[in-house]
Amino acid sequence: MTNLSQRKKAVARFLGTHNGVRLGMLSLIMASLALMLIPGMPSLYYNLEAGDVAPRSIKAPRDFIIENSEATETSRQLAAASVLTVYDLDATMGSRTISGVQSGFQEMRSILEEPLPLPVEGITPTPPENIRSQKIWAAKPRFENLLGIPVSDGAFRLLERENFSQGIEDKITEILRAIFENGVVANKNILLEDQDRGITLRTLDSEKETTETNLRRFYGPDQARTMVRIVGEPLLRGMHYNHINLIVDLSQRLIRPNITLNRSETQKRMQEATSLVKPVLYQIKAEEMLLREGERVTDLHKIKLDALASQIRTQDIFRSNSGSLLLSLFILLTGYCLCFRRPLSQTRNPNKNIFFLSTVLIAVLAMSKGFHILILPMISEAGTFATPAPLLMALPVAGAAMLVCLFFSMAQGLPFALIMGSLVAIILKADLPLAFFFILSGAMGAYWMQDCRERKVFVKAGWKLGLFQMALAMGLFLQMESFSPPLMAWTLIFAFTGGMLSGILTAGMAPLLEILFDYTTDIKLLELANPDQPLLRRLMLEAPGTYNHAMIVGTLAEAAASEIGANSLLARVGGYYHDIGKLSKPLYFIENQGGGKNSHDKLAPSMSALILITHVRDGISMAKKHKLGEAITDIIAQHHGRSLIKFFYEKAKAQKGEADNINADDYRYPGPRPQSREAAIVMMADVVEAASRTLENPTAARIQGLVQKMINNIFSDSQLDECDITLKDLHRIARSFNKILTGIYHHRIEYAESAAPGGQKKKHAHTDRQLPESDDAQRRDPDGKGDAHLKRLGIS
Repeated sequence: MTNLSQRKKAVARFLGTHNGVRLGMLSLIMASLALMLIPGMPSLYYNLEAGDVAPRSIKAPRDFIIENSEATETSRQLAAASVLTVYDLDATMGSRTISGVQSGFQEMRSILEEPLPLPVEGITPTPPENIRSQKIWAAKPRFENLLGIPVSDGAFRLLERENFSQGIEDKITEILRAIFENGVVANKNILLEDQDRGITLRTLDSEKETTETNLRRFYGPDQARTMVRIVGEPLLRGMHYNHINLIVDLSQRLIRPNITLNRSETQKRMQEATSLVKPVLYQIKAEEMLLREGERVTDLHKIKLDALASQIRTQDIFRSNSGSLLLSLFILLTGYCLCFRRPLSQTRNPNKNIFFLSTVLIAVLAMSKGFHILILPMISEAGTFATPAPLLMALPVAGAAMLVCLFFSMAQGLPFALIMGSLVAIILKADLPLAFFFILSGAMGAYWMQDCRERKVFVKAGWKLGLFQMALAMGLFLQMESFSPPLMAWTLIFAFTGGMLSGILTAGMAPLLEILFDYTTDIKLLELANPDQPLLRRLMLEAPGTYNHAMIVGTLAEAAASEIGANSLLARVGGYYHDIGKLSKPLYFIENQGGGKNSHDKLAPSMSALILITHVRDGISMAKKHKLGEAITDIIAQHHGRSLIKFFYEKAKAQKGEADNINADDYRYPGPRPQSREAAIVMMADVVEAASRTLENPTAARIQGLVQKMINNIFSDSQLDECDITLKDLHRIARSFNKILTGIYHHRIEYAESAAPGGQKKKHAHTDRQLPESDDAQRRDPDGKGDAHLKRLGIS
């Protein structure tokens, strides 16, 4: 099971990081672009069918070649018919069968010739013939195996009586040799179907081929068994009737077909012969009349027109499509190298992110191409619009850039909008103004999706984008030479529709993509931050100390992340959930023990360390079970990094002594170290919050010194080596922690309390919670023992 898990992790690591996978995705995009650039079969002259009447005469504009498909098909059929059926001859089958007979008889005779055991004194000796018989019958399975057929007990008894004589063996081998040399075919009726043409007989061991025309000379299975008696008649003359039947029966059952039909080889040769047939072509000369006006279209006319359209497309459009494909490749490579390569390579699973971008890009290109092929032709034929540009503005192309910004950031959304808009324009054969329309609308759509933390942002972004596209469309429309108010109105409507559709598409696709690619959006993080979430509610009820600790860690992490420009919401929610693994054994963590006995006092240090280490694995399992998302799961896995559980490590050293050479790795968390700034911030917040509880007099100076010490320890332990965090960031994080912790542990103003007789006045630390002491209270506790009772109850 461990090896299987390791193999799965290795495969996942390969798919997630290997450059070959990225090259495959680039190839997939280019292949998709190539398919989309191939236009449909255009009717360059007329979309005429057989039986239609030509509206005008059509001449060939150039020389072109046309194939006579009927003549070509006839030639191919003749070529296939000329191929002889192939049969395989197994020339060694006879010798193998005869060798088995000889080996079987020889082995039986050798058993008969073996010396008998000497008689033992005092024991009645077994008759020699019984001993030999027992050995012979014990070897019967071996005899049958050598012959390759079962032998009845009666036949075997007769062979035993004849001592497996050389004569019987020779008669069987002579009969078999004669039958196999002639040839036995599995199905003679099928063979005789080729009697008029003959067959190709291919010897398997030598690959020698001969053409056989006399097919009747070969035996079928039934005929071969009949020929056993005919061939054996002169050989068996004078022998006992039982012996003749024995030899004939064994010979008949030993015969198997050694000539078999090879259908696959025959079919292969027919295909090869067909492929060698060249198409029957004839040339159409330039200016040759293909179809006259008023003439009814025949099948030949249709063939000529289709051939002309096909060859013109191949010659004139291939060059244009090749240029478009090359330009698309340069756009993709430039965008990837300048804008995506570095930020995506720093993520844990870069290939998954690239696959997401590729999927979104191919989807929007396919949508645009489908619209171009299916919808535009119908509208063009209806004559509604003189240009397709207004309709193309209704495409929700900007929604793709909005999705990228939602799942990544503006830094990826803007270049994606540039790449996407350029490629859509190439696919649609659009002019430069329309390309600018797609690029700018995608960029603004991505801009309005920043910090999307509510569902209503999709609607707001949609109508904002709709208005922006209307303004953009008006600017492009006013550049046109021909001004048409109705067309302008339709253009603005379609432009606004495209913006709204982009917002709707983004809202509809976001949850699906979030599940498919295991992404965590800010909207999902806000849902996870709800205290009524099952895990947080369990933490509050079952491990209140851990819950309180997690809330403070989340607050510290959020403030620090905001300070350095990281994802503050992810840091806060990661802080809330980083210790959910403690729900498995809450009482083994000191914050949940409520001042009671420490469960670790009775455990060995190694076992205590194992319990602490296990809470990380348990947390990962819970996160996956409750589908918290990859981002939160990573923080849970990385919030301790590879740090040392120093308390139990030192305790183990104290118990066993330095000489025992305790392995420090057994007391380290399994890791990995933090891979993101948010995970590093949660690690530091976790350590700082826990350490701050040990301060007896938490002054601002002491808090600052503690924070600096804890962060320095983490830094010097190389826990931050694998994340993108700088020394400047660490100073800002420390300043943020100081501010929050100083606010939590600030000194309260003391206030005076009436002094007891002969004593000084007491002071309380909470001025906003003081309770005046009445005379009744003094009478209820005249000896002043109330504080002791409160301590005993655990509330003082």
